[in-house]
Amino acid sequence: MPEESEAKHGIIRLRIHDVTQLFNSFDPDPFLERDLDDDAVDYIRSWVREIPRTRPLKLVVDITNPKLEQDHQALVQGAVHNYFGHLAELARNEFRQLMKRGRGSLAIGMTVLVIAVILSRWLATYEDWAFSRVLQETVLIGGWVAMWRPMEIFLYDWWPLRRQRKDYERLRDMPVEVTLPTPKA
Repeated sequence: MPEESEAKHGIIRLRIHDVTQLFNSFDPDPFLERDLDDDAVDYIRSWVREIPRTRPLKLVVDITNPKLEQDHQALVQGAVHNYFGHLAELARNEFRQLMKRGRGSLAIGMTVLVIAVILSRWLATYEDWAFSRVLQETVLIGGWVAMWRPMEIFLYDWWPLRRQRKDYERLRDMPVEVTLPTPKA
C-alpha cells in the first residue's frame, strides 16, 4: 500500500517482483495491448478514489527482480496507458448507450403519460359511475410510473459512469515511472 503521504501527493506505488505480475496471466498477447492483472487494476483504482481529483496522479512501479533484457519503462507505461485508455473508451460507450436508452425510455414514458392523461379526462366524463374517480387516479399514477425509468436515468444513473470515465482518463494520462534496483558492483 502506498504511504498516506504519497497518496496525498497523488503518487500510487505498486511493488512487484517481476513485470509479468502486472499482466493478466490468462491473456496470451505479449504486446502492449495486454490486459493488466485484475488485482493490480483494483489496487490502482482504489487509490485513485482516495486521491483528490484536483491532484495530478503518478504511478510508480517498483520492480524488485527485473529481467535485464526488457525496456521496463516503455513496456509498463505503454501497457498502463493503453489499458486505462481502453477502459475510458468502454465507459464512454456505456454512457452513450445509457443516454440512448434514456431517450427511448423518455419517448415511451411521455407517450404513456399523455395517453394516461387523456384516458383520465375521458373517465372524468363518467362522474355518475362509482369507480370513475378511482380509475382516473389509477390511470394517472400508471402514467407517472411510466416516467420513472427515464427520470432515474437522466437524474441519477449517469453520474457513476461519468465518474468512472473521468477516473480512467486520469489513469490513462498519468505519468508512469518504473524503478529498478541498483545493480551491485
